[in-house]
Amino acid sequence: MEGMSTRQLKVARELQRDLAEIIRSKGMAVFCGSMVTVSEVRISPDLAVAKVYVSIFPSAKAEDVMKILEENKKTYRGELGRKVASQLRIVPELDFYLDSTLDYAEHIEELLKK
Repeated sequence: MEGMSTRQLKVARELQRDLAEIIRSKGMAVFCGSMVTVSEVRISPDLAVAKVYVSIFPSAKAEDVMKILEENKKTYRGELGRKVASQLRIVPELDFYLDSTLDYAEHIEELLKK
């Protein structure tokens, strides 16, 4: 997280919490029965764009889930807006990215089983 200002870090942490809550509230069924975790949020210096990193379990469903997140971006942004209205002048644009560290962990586990 180097290079982010204290304000950015604070906002990023807040967004991570709020988005995790929004995604959790949808229920796993919406995401093809997958568990979606917001692993990190990075926000641009002007606080206009949030890169949202999510890990998806099982990883086989990652592609489908990323599509669902992408298609519902506006909805999540709207809900986020209601949560952060008091702290932020602008609600950041959301860009979803797949955090593949979970895949890596799954892969290592597979290798260890052999």
